[in-house]
Amino acid sequence: MKIILVADDAPVIRKVARRLLQDMGFVVVEAETGDEVVAFCRDNMPDAVLLDYDMPGMKSIDVIGEIAHMPDAGMCKILYCTSELLISEMTRAKRAGASGFMLKPFNRKILSQKLAETGIELAA
Repeated sequence: MKIILVADDAPVIRKVARRLLQDMGFVVVEAETGDEVVAFCRDNMPDAVLLDYDMPGMKSIDVIGEIAHMPDAGMCKILYCTSELLISEMTRAKRAGASGFMLKPFNRKILSQKLAETGIELAA
């Protein structure tokens, strides 16, 4: 089963994403801070990370850079999530190693489409 790490400091976003992704057949783990994301990826690189653009602790851009330098980074797709269309931030994230972007709020259709566009095969 594919593992997706949902990284957001808002519990409601993590809960919604978890429910949608589990319904799609993914194993979901959660992180509340950028530091938690990096620690998890070092120990067990997920297939994908849904990463909020404004994480507490380590900044999201730095999280992307850290993941990009890990040995298994090539197997992990990073979907950079934001509630605003921030072109400069999205450009920085892409340069750092993000695979794609998704605006919040999202639903199952949007999430499925963005996962597919990013190259993350749906589990079910």
